[in-house]
Amino acid sequence: MQTMADREGSIWFDGEMIDWREAKIHVLTHTLHYGMGVFEGVRAYKAEKGTAIFRLQAHTDRLFESANIMNMEIPYRKEVLNEAQLASVRDNNLQSAYIRPMCFYGSEGMGLRADNLQVHVMVAAWEWGAYLGKESLENGIRIRKSTFRKNDSHPSMYLAKANGNYINSMLALDEALRHGYDEALLLDSKGNVAEGSGENIFMVSDGVLYTPSLTASLNGITRNTIMTLARENGHDVVETEITLEQLYDADEVFFTGTAAEVTPIREIDDKTIGNGSRGPITEKLQTMYFDLVHGRLDVHPEWLSYVK
Repeated sequence: MQTMADREGSIWFDGEMIDWREAKIHVLTHTLHYGMGVFEGVRAYKAEKGTAIFRLQAHTDRLFESANIMNMEIPYRKEVLNEAQLASVRDNNLQSAYIRPMCFYGSEGMGLRADNLQVHVMVAAWEWGAYLGKESLENGIRIRKSTFRKNDSHPSMYLAKANGNYINSMLALDEALRHGYDEALLLDSKGNVAEGSGENIFMVSDGVLYTPSLTASLNGITRNTIMTLARENGHDVVETEITLEQLYDADEVFFTGTAAEVTPIREIDDKTIGNGSRGPITEKLQTMYFDLVHGRLDVHPEWLSYVK
């Protein structure tokens, strides 16, 4: 079986493109032991005018914001990392791709002190289809309320897209999968709806879109995209606290995320949502999203960065 480590191609690592199989670190790499690192998930699509990375600048900006929250100083300018992501798609001859930039502490020292450590940066890109399965984009998925809660802001700094913050998500997803579901739903410390294991969540009720505020969820770029598209097309969008009961009674529910894109949710805790299939507003926004990222929608051309 081919692993992520055993592939043809190249990876951008600390300022240069190197052979994919040679992109290695030591077992005493600090981030491997303590989880202090920040990362992004970015997608490139085969668009009408050529392969384009969707909302490249927004992702790079968030990477730097995450690093700032974690007091990590990225040793490259944003423009350098933008070009590294474009080059990772271009040099690997990818027409569509998932892109993973990450900043991490190296093996210069061990222990909890980080002020003597070097920040290393890598960017990898590879082909990756629909995160939850192509059929899920049409048929929807089944999710389960997790026994794990979304991390609180103060101890975990969850507004940073940080490596260690995803341990909770992994446990929640594993629990959901072991019980026969496709994904997990995490509540916040007050018992309100927060997000999926790696996705933002929306519900539709009487034509209005509702999504948890940023006190309970990551500032998702796909979340922002869907909110923008919805408002531009006449839908009200409300950021607020959402109870589990409100989610059960919604007309439509869907996840958003760079990996998940726009994925309908047809069941929560074995309760059918709406008519048990992708709802009309979800379908409309999903179609607009895919038309946008593939360059078929004549709005927000600034969100497409062509690889060339």
